[in-house]
Amino acid sequence: MNVLVAADSTLLRAGLTRLLLDAGLSVVAEADGAADAVRKVRAHRPDVVVLALAEAPRRQDLDGVGVLMLAEDEGAALKLLDTSPRGVGYLIEPDVARFISAVREVAAGGSVLDPAVVAHVVGRRSRRDALTEREREVLQLMAEGRTNRAIAQTVYLSERAVERHVTAIFDKLRLEPCRKQHRRVLAVLAHLGASTAAVS
Repeated sequence: MNVLVAADSTLLRAGLTRLLLDAGLSVVAEADGAADAVRKVRAHRPDVVVLALAEAPRRQDLDGVGVLMLAEDEGAALKLLDTSPRGVGYLIEPDVARFISAVREVAAGGSVLDPAVVAHVVGRRSRRDALTEREREVLQLMAEGRTNRAIAQTVYLSERAVERHVTAIFDKLRLEPCRKQHRRVLAVLAHLGASTAAVS
């Protein structure tokens, strides 16, 4: 697995690179800013780029490679979801094991989001409680990354019926259509956030 590390701080770049190398991953390049990161992503085509930048490049400028952002600005996480909900991650001060695990997950096309982002986006748990049993089942399958067609085949419904359930989920979670946010991902975040609250 090839990784590119982009960080404003020389010390942070060196530290992240060392952690990745110690975990057996290959660091193909380091970048010291957004423009440098974009150039080196295009030159080296890594599986994932780790960003620790005050001003991060746009997701679409990174040519579809996995992006794991380390930052404290929760708004930046939503920007990562602007064009694609897959192959993205956002963590706030993770421990080493969590960081390495997230790099692998994002490189494989998965999504990793810090619980603080979940809390910020989801709001109150009561919104999810309004879902019917069938809607919660559909939402669970959405959380597994299944398409509407795959959900329909799993729960023995027509694809149109699944679409109606998905629309109802968006309505009940108050997820209005928005160019800046991916409603399917936000609905899954709501599911994950509520599940975490139920366990804690």
